Amino acid sequence: MSIKSYIENEKKYYEVYVNGFDGQGRRIQRRKKGLETLRKAELAEFEFKRELHEAKSGRTTPTWSNWLETCIERMRLTNRPSTVVSYDKQLRKWTMAAWGALDLAQIQGADIHRLVYEEVSPELSPYTRRTILKMIRRIFQMALDEGLVTRNPASGIQVKVPEVDAKVLTNEEAKIFLREARLSNHRFYPMWFVALATGMRSGELMALSWRDVDLEARTITVSRQWTSKTGYAPTKTQRSRVVPVADDLAQFLRELKLKRGSEEFVLPHLKEWENGQQAQVTREFCAAIGVTPVKFHDLRATFITNLLSRGVSLAQVMAVVGHNQLKTTNSYLRKAGVEVRGVTDRLGYKLPEATKAAQVFQIARDL
Repeated sequence: MSIKSYIENEKKYYEVYVNGFDGQGRRIQRRKKGLETLRKAELAEFEFKRELHEAKSGRTTPTWSNWLETCIERMRLTNRPSTVVSYDKQLRKWTMAAWGALDLAQIQGADIHRLVYEEVSPELSPYTRRTILKMIRRIFQMALDEGLVTRNPASGIQVKVPEVDAKVLTNEEAKIFLREARLSNHRFYPMWFVALATGMRSGELMALSWRDVDLEARTITVSRQWTSKTGYAPTKTQRSRVVPVADDLAQFLRELKLKRGSEEFVLPHLKEWENGQQAQVTREFCAAIGVTPVKFHDLRATFITNLLSRGVSLAQVMAVVGHNQLKTTNSYLRKAGVEVRGVTDRLGYKLPEATKAAQVFQIARDL
């Protein structure tokens, strides 16, 4: 078993070769050429090894335990470490006791429904149950793509969860929030201002360096984030985006650059921020100044609804905040009131005008 690189037409490619025997002693050879990256070659090698192992054991379909192990190893090559850790931890904890020794084909929709609704801890929230179901569905989809099962037994099963109604600051509250933060020289003021001016996520703000800021072009390039689990990594969507810099933000960044001097990062890495306490700090400050008690992440929602309420198109907002799906951005339209604005202007009845008789009657009552 090996991976070799070679040059063809002045371009580097990889070749994977796997050699072994099945359960009856027959030789099995697999070879794949033309792979453009080492990661693709490693993934192909991993799949060949899995195929060889299954042929050697004589099993037609793997057990849930074996297939889960296969999927986790495959995901290590293609997904963020935090995603892999989450899948590995949750699925091993909640599925192995019931399904570990079962063939994939033996697990039916009723088994999945029973596990998600009855066998996991009753203390789990609907959100966690939905996450577990989503993970199970993905593992079976990977098996379906490989032809190991004929259908995804998790299809059609749903976990209903209450809609999360994120709070936002009104335009007037945002002005008060920033004014009071600046007047009090609050330690989080720089983070709050940049968050409200760009709509960037907390982790993206922490990873923002001065090389990402182009004040001449008036742009910020958002290409990575920071999390306590993985450190610095690509953004949540795995894509870079460009955020335009307005005049007041440009002036703020120039002043901040002078204060920060040779510091690599645009914003100070406060201990509270690194420890994930930014939501609590933000909420407490809001309560102290008498505005809606929002969390740090709600400043992003405030940014989005503010743009939508002022007529900025969904496509433009999606591009700036880094949403992959239209439905994600669309969910903020209701909060911004854009979809229903002006509807009540079309009512067929109005406040009646006061007649002279009514006016005389009112004057008499007042006397």
